[in-house]
Amino acid sequence: MMKYISTRSKQKNSMEGKNAAQAIIKGIAEDKGLFVPEKMPQPLSDISTLTGKKYKEIAYLVLSRFFEDYTEEDLQECIDCAYDEKFESDEIAPLVRGGDAYFLELFHGPTAAFKDMALSILPHLLTKALKKEKINNKIAILTATSGDTGKAALEGFADVEGTEIIVFYPHVGVSQVQERQMTVQTGNNVHVFGIKGNFDDAQAAVKAIFNDPSLAAELEQEGWQFSSANSINIGRLVPQVVYYVWAYVKLLEKGAIQPGEKINVVVPTGNFGNILASFYARELGVPVRKFICASNQNNVLTDFINTGVYDAKRKFYITSSPSMDILVSSNLERLLFHLSGNNGQLVASLMKDLDETRKFEASDNIRVGLTEFYGGFATEEETNEAIDELYQRDHYLMDPHTAVGYKVYADYVKKTGDKTPTVIAATASAYKFSETVVKALGLPSQIDGFKAITQLHQATGVSVPKGLQGLNEKPVLHKHVLEKTQIAEAVKHSLL
Repeated sequence: MMKYISTRSKQKNSMEGKNAAQAIIKGIAEDKGLFVPEKMPQPLSDISTLTGKKYKEIAYLVLSRFFEDYTEEDLQECIDCAYDEKFESDEIAPLVRGGDAYFLELFHGPTAAFKDMALSILPHLLTKALKKEKINNKIAILTATSGDTGKAALEGFADVEGTEIIVFYPHVGVSQVQERQMTVQTGNNVHVFGIKGNFDDAQAAVKAIFNDPSLAAELEQEGWQFSSANSINIGRLVPQVVYYVWAYVKLLEKGAIQPGEKINVVVPTGNFGNILASFYARELGVPVRKFICASNQNNVLTDFINTGVYDAKRKFYITSSPSMDILVSSNLERLLFHLSGNNGQLVASLMKDLDETRKFEASDNIRVGLTEFYGGFATEEETNEAIDELYQRDHYLMDPHTAVGYKVYADYVKKTGDKTPTVIAATASAYKFSETVVKALGLPSQIDGFKAITQLHQATGVSVPKGLQGLNEKPVLHKHVLEKTQIAEAVKHSLL
């Protein structure tokens, strides 16, 4: 049975590892580390034999390797509930040619962003886990969001029995559409708060709450325990592995590659979870030549990949790609653990340095592992130019996050000449950031995001996702904006 251990484990192989259900319930380890597989699962025997299979079938093959304590019936029920008619594409995640690459469209779910791919299934995995572990406590889902995770988590957990979900987002720093998606969310168990700060502030506060023993004890007396819907939760990360296996299968079906041929993967990322999922997919047997990590002007990951020094002591930019406006990338900790040879003590030391000085330097073996990655970033001007260039060339419409990925990929090809077939993770619908996209295409500028949606649709004819239609007409239900210091009190007030 696969066990999960902390990235900060003192021993390389812990006899106290947790099964998948326990790790999903906990969300974060007792020592503040993140749960990772004690050892990677056996690779898929021959990915070329998966051609013709549907997304749900590939999801089962992947999830069953990581979540061995879930029965076949458990997983099939979770998968069937997650990937159903709420996705507007029958393929769930279509692979579409654009420019010189293939875009893996991860935005056809209910909230029009890639977070739906995992957060549609996480509530089902969690409720199954509670039953398996015979836990009667109610679960408080704490989530910090830079834009898209919040709505996807709210959508997934709304009215799920035995849970309350509390979401914190930067009040200034998400798009108008993203904010409205969260603040109109219905459900008897949902709580949404804007904070006067950025995503890093919200993430740090949530992590501090997870690791506050006195607060945990107080809530335990009332029958509550914490879990997370962020990608720090292994139950959120593993479902993201599925779509990279799926992308490789779709390339085979299209005749774009031959069995065993390597591909490159481009991922616009801030918290490093989405690109880490592609790294896990390679461990499962997907042949990846290069992981191309694309950042916006908050380019801490770019500098780390290129220098081996992680330095979060830098200016924070509010950009048109807010889901990447992050300086402390939580899931990088998991990569450090794997590249260090599962050296939890080293990772704990590096994270201590990051907490205390906002900086750390990678060890030699981690630096060697980083050579599998390419780091690049795009400025705001370059992002807008990329949106316009690809639309004028191929009539392919990108949101700002995907455009960052496309720009960094173009830079990579120019620098290296590498023409390996490439998949770019298309992480959100352009309509979620319509003000930016309208401006990038040279259309009359709009301050109001909803007017920009109409304008963009009229100009391009690209269909507006159902979840965004009529969004501006829904009543705002969540209006609280907090100081950073009020977050813990807001959690208690929501639950007690």
